[in-house]
Amino acid sequence: MIEDNLTFVDGIEVRIHRKCVKNLRIRVVAPDGHVEASTPLCMSRAQVEAFVRSRAEWIARQQQRLQTSPQRIAELASKEECAAWRDLIAALVPPLVEKWEEVLGVHAGSLAYRNMRSRWGSCQPETGRICINTRLALYPPECLEYVVVHELAHLLEANHGPAFYAILDRALPTWKSARDKLRS
Repeated sequence: MIEDNLTFVDGIEVRIHRKCVKNLRIRVVAPDGHVEASTPLCMSRAQVEAFVRSRAEWIARQQQRLQTSPQRIAELASKEECAAWRDLIAALVPPLVEKWEEVLGVHAGSLAYRNMRSRWGSCQPETGRICINTRLALYPPECLEYVVVHELAHLLEANHGPAFYAILDRALPTWKSARDKLRS
C-alpha cells in the first residue's frame, strides 16, 4: 500500500491509500470526519481528484452528520454537561430496571452510571451489578430501554448466543431498531 496526502482547491483534504483494488472507494471516517480514498495502484491523481469533486456534496453531508452526532457531542462535552447526563440517566434507569426485572423475572444488584467510550452498558452476572453509559442521555428513550433490557438479559444468559437473543426477541421485539440507532 502506498500513501500520500492530497488537498483540493475547495478545501477537501483526502488521505489516499493506493492498493491492489479494482475500484476507487471514499469514506468519511469518524469521529473527526476526515476523508480517506482507497484507489487502484494505476489510477491517476487527476482521476482521484475528479471523483472526490463529484462526491463533494456527499462528503459535506457526511461530515455534517458526524459533527452533530451524539458521539461527537459527547467528545466535546464539558464536565457540567456530563454531570447533567449522569443525573438524567440516574433518574430514568431505576424505574426501567424495576419494570423489566418483573418482566424478565430477574433481580439486578447495584446500579452504576459512567461516561464510557466503548460500551453502552455492562453486567456482572455473578453480582447482578449493572452499569449504564451516561451518554445514552443523548439518544432516544428506546435506546436506553434497550440497553437496560440487554443488560438484565445477561442475568439469565451471560453470553451473546442464540439463547440470549431469543430472550431479547421475546421481551423487546423492537430491540434491533434501538441497537441500530446506537450503532449509526
